[in-house]
Amino acid sequence: MRALNYPPHITLAVYQEIAVDRLAEAAERVFRISPAVTSSFSGIGCFENEFLVLWARPNQDERLFQLHAALHREIDPVHCHEHYRPDNWVPHCTIATKIPKAKTQAAINWANRNRMRFRVTLDAADCVRFPPVEILSEIGLASQ
Repeated sequence: MRALNYPPHITLAVYQEIAVDRLAEAAERVFRISPAVTSSFSGIGCFENEFLVLWARPNQDERLFQLHAALHREIDPVHCHEHYRPDNWVPHCTIATKIPKAKTQAAINWANRNRMRFRVTLDAADCVRFPPVEILSEIGLASQ
C-alpha cells in the first residue's frame, strides 16, 4: 500500500463517471458537520478477485454506515461502483493488493495468524482520483 503514497483509509464510494464539482459539493454537505470517527479493528479479511486483497476489518460501526448512507442519499447509488453501493458495501481498510495467485495461500495463512486489534481515528474525508492518487478535495472532520 506504500506505493499509493496515500494514508490508510476506508472508501465509502467509487464513482466512475461523475463531475468533480458535484462530488465535492455532496461530500461537503455530508462531511462538513461530521465529527471524526474512531473505529476499532479486529482481524484481517480478504477479497479474492484476479488478485488477492487483504484488508483490516473494522468492528461493526454504525457511524461508518450512517456516513455511507448519507453520501448515497446525496448521489444516486446507480453512479457508484457496484461493490460500494448500499447492501453490497463491506467497510474495510485495504492493507495489501495485487497479491498474485501463487502467494494467495501464504497470504491467507498470514492473515489468519495475525489477529490485530487497534483503534484508528478517521479525521478527514477526501475525494480522490486514482491511480495515481490525486486529492481533489479534503474535508477535515471535527475533533470529538
